[in-house]
Amino acid sequence: MAVLSSLELPNGSYNDDGHQIRTGTLWTAIAHILTAVIGSGVLSLAWSVAQLGWIAGPISMFCFAMVTCVSSFLLSHCYRYPDPVTGARHHFYMDAVKTYLARKQTWICGFLQILSMYGFGIAYVITTSISMRAIQKSNCYHKEGHQAPCTYGDSFYMLLFGAIQIVCSQIPDFRNMEWLSILASIMSFSYASIGFALGFAKVIGNRRVKGSISGVQTATIAQKVWKVSQALGDIAFAYPYSVILIEIQDTLKSPPPENQTMKKASMTAVLITTFFYLCCGCFGYAAFGDQTPGNLLTGFGFYEPYWLIDFANACIVLHLVGGYQVFSQPVFAVFEKWCAEKVPNSGFVNNSYTIKIPQLPVLRINLLRLCFRTCYVLSTTGLAMLFPYFNQVLGLLGALNFWPLTIYFPVQMYFVQRKIEPWTRNWIILQSFSFFCLLVSLIALVGSVEGLISERLS
Repeated sequence: MAVLSSLELPNGSYNDDGHQIRTGTLWTAIAHILTAVIGSGVLSLAWSVAQLGWIAGPISMFCFAMVTCVSSFLLSHCYRYPDPVTGARHHFYMDAVKTYLARKQTWICGFLQILSMYGFGIAYVITTSISMRAIQKSNCYHKEGHQAPCTYGDSFYMLLFGAIQIVCSQIPDFRNMEWLSILASIMSFSYASIGFALGFAKVIGNRRVKGSISGVQTATIAQKVWKVSQALGDIAFAYPYSVILIEIQDTLKSPPPENQTMKKASMTAVLITTFFYLCCGCFGYAAFGDQTPGNLLTGFGFYEPYWLIDFANACIVLHLVGGYQVFSQPVFAVFEKWCAEKVPNSGFVNNSYTIKIPQLPVLRINLLRLCFRTCYVLSTTGLAMLFPYFNQVLGLLGALNFWPLTIYFPVQMYFVQRKIEPWTRNWIILQSFSFFCLLVSLIALVGSVEGLISERLS
């Protein structure tokens, strides 16, 4: 076993800013975005459309797609400062906020960003356990018949996923997980396509399109309001990725300028995701109407072909293994960077231990990385076991993440980057855009909190 100090860097493998040579391309950026975006959120969209109805449902998805594009374009200009092409790089979202805005806003942004990414980890543990359980239920229904109880718990599957993530979390950083994002993107295409195909086949089998303009009927107007607001939160969860956009952009090589590549990647990824979201959401609602399940592939409106449902849920599990890492790696990087700055001479923090195992690649282990990342995974797994409520958790996370990180900070940083003065036309347009998104976020937040409390008390 050998010890390698973090200060002993191989010649020629690092940029002038002390970071590894960037090799990311348009396609790797698209892969990272798709891994982050097409996740557990796509599975709740049929339920969201069911709550909103045939007009408001698709329109809401188009609106969130446009908002995501605008936000990503604004934020991509803030990667470098002061010039968006030749200025100094930012390696993390919070670094950009620190450069452009006040120190107090930096702390608020950092807290919200870490809370959001931590929440995504909890949501992915919940979703993975549901998909693992669905595979077992599908096989049970196939063998025992559709009237069999086939009841299974979630805890075992959550612990199993947590164990897998403890191992995957030892991947050093974003630049070392391109292969995992590409694999996860392929998986997301696979299960989204299967969900669309099964919904389409069921509509053909029913020989009619179910659903209505007003969506699912409820006993009271108040219940309808709660469900609609929660559905907006679920859609908000499904789209934005601004929380990790800077980290993805920091993997890109130049030329061409990183902001140009990131704009193309964002536009392409949002178009792809919107197509799949509309297919899964609309055909899921058309197939099941008012009985649309909260999770399209695990609500078991489909029973056969059971092997295809098993494959789709296996794809979900493999995708979320990568998705968990996409949202966790920035948290790991921020904490480990902070520790390295606070205790630069600590061997526990800065030294890596290389282990050579015959027939396997050299393993490089850092003790801080091993301890902190393991505790992080254990905590997300524990909270998922405590609050295993799929739609409510997604809605809450979407509402918390949507306005501050996706809208407010990118808009404010763009004002500074482009030197936009108050009360000019561009300032009024962007501030109005931000205010409207704030109202949507608050509505979704209230509905999701009410849903979470109701589920917990029931």
